[in-house]
Amino acid sequence: MFDNRDSIDFRAENIPALFRSIFIPTLLGMLFNAAFTLTDGIFVGHGVGAEGLACINLVAPIMMVITGLGMMLGIGCSVVAAIHLAKDNVKAARINVTQSYIAAIAGAAVLSVVFYAAPHRVLSLLGVSEQLMALAREYYLWFIPTCVFLMLQIVGEFVIRLDGSPRYAMYANIIPAIVNIGLDYTFILPCGWGLRGAALATDIGTGLGALMALYYMLFRAKSLRLYRLKWTWTSLRLMARNVGYIARMGFSALVGELAISVMMLAGNLAFGHALGDTGIAAYSVVCYLFPAVYMICSAVAQSAQPIISFNHGDGAPGRVRRTFRHSLGVNLAFGAAVTLLFVFLAPQLIGIFIPATDPAALLAVEGLPLYAAGLLFMAFNISAIGYFQSVERSAFATLLMALRGILLLVPAFLVLPGWWHTPGLWLAVPIAEMLTAMVAAIALAPHKATSSGRESSSTKTSTTSPTTARTSTTITTTSSPP
Repeated sequence: MFDNRDSIDFRAENIPALFRSIFIPTLLGMLFNAAFTLTDGIFVGHGVGAEGLACINLVAPIMMVITGLGMMLGIGCSVVAAIHLAKDNVKAARINVTQSYIAAIAGAAVLSVVFYAAPHRVLSLLGVSEQLMALAREYYLWFIPTCVFLMLQIVGEFVIRLDGSPRYAMYANIIPAIVNIGLDYTFILPCGWGLRGAALATDIGTGLGALMALYYMLFRAKSLRLYRLKWTWTSLRLMARNVGYIARMGFSALVGELAISVMMLAGNLAFGHALGDTGIAAYSVVCYLFPAVYMICSAVAQSAQPIISFNHGDGAPGRVRRTFRHSLGVNLAFGAAVTLLFVFLAPQLIGIFIPATDPAALLAVEGLPLYAAGLLFMAFNISAIGYFQSVERSAFATLLMALRGILLLVPAFLVLPGWWHTPGLWLAVPIAEMLTAMVAAIALAPHKATSSGRESSSTKTSTTSPTTARTSTTITTTSSPP
């Protein structure tokens, strides 16, 4: 029931059909995650109030860091393992997967200890005021166990998709999200546990997702099974080297999540400085809508990633280019649709979270259309970053992530409010996304031209030498390590 036994041929299958076979399950899983994020905000907004939303938004950068580390290891492992699979080196791919899991467990454990050691200090650094400190601390302390579970769940989902089971990866998203939503309602409203209940629901939901990922790796994996590692000094050094390379390939994903953390932190500080806790609450409502859009754009990029990485390793630039163009078109269409939705239905969307008469709601309704101006640029940037990650150009992908979320965003929050007052606060993110998109477009132009030339050359070679064509294989066939 939870497996996808259909063969996925990354080497020869039609690109749109191949993309759909991965994208639809990935999208459904992401939609349920987005639904959890939205319903969490609804339950907290009605069960705790605007202050509860502000507290979660203030603590949210921690979750972004954890998600970023999981994405770094998951994407990096998926890129490296896909290239090994394209070269029929199944053993190396399995070793990389196992090492990524070990790194995820170790990293999450260390961070959990650090977060528990100094809660007041961490919350103060996140910009929590003394007025909100007790409420934020309640959520923070119960939320920390999510760290370990979330890392394992994220790494597992990337590996499971690459292993040819996108439907199982979808269920590993959907089932925990449904459980999370149900527990959110139960713990926050009937039980009256407030933010502690919201955090506990997240712990249980992500814990279930982690267990589903581990179950797949232990009992249902096809090619990418866990591999028994040696624990000699030489093996540990090799593992450190491999994990370092995996982290380097996926580092831009970490920077991307850190960028979201910076966006929330810088926004909280800027809105708090200009408009007080009411401004933070208004910004937090918009930040509840943002992950839904970001998750879906990421689903598009993540669905293209294994196809691009496999064909990049297989020396097929034409398929790489077609996959990128297809995924970019999907993301741009989605970005345009959501922009219109946010512009014309701002009062209705904000009213889902907090009453329309709340001062924070009035601010958010004014700001959402301005914030939406950057969504189309964000969709373009996520596609471009995913492409550069997939073809081992991680340094440039990292630069783009840093530009959109730190290097351009922080100055925008510092400068624009002085020019345009409150509208400048809402336009900081769109301006940073627009400038980043310009840099990405300039970088893509010559790269696409080069890929086109290689595709033409490859076509001529295959026409004159048909005997050199590769035999199509799938990555879902179970293989024994050499």
